[in-house]
Amino acid sequence: MGIVKISDLMHENLRVAGSALSRSINAQAEHWMRVGMLTEMHPELDYRDICQLLIKAELTGGLDITAAATPTAAPTTAPERPRAPATGKH
Repeated sequence: MGIVKISDLMHENLRVAGSALSRSINAQAEHWMRVGMLTEMHPELDYRDICQLLIKAELTGGLDITAAATPTAAPTTAPERPRAPATGKH
């Protein structure tokens, strides 16, 4: 464990988001770091896919960057989901 220095504005953002989501400031910061790390490692995944990855990681002992970086840790493409019908409006 260590100390990470962040701006006062980011600390306030963490406080507000953490309070809204019933997380401590540290838990909110860690959540955002995990999501950001996985987003950089797997840009093809959306937020829902990343949350599913985090849940699977938790069930297998927690998120490990070494395991998350391996090709088998996450799908190479986002899972196929039904798409909304086109409305023709732009």
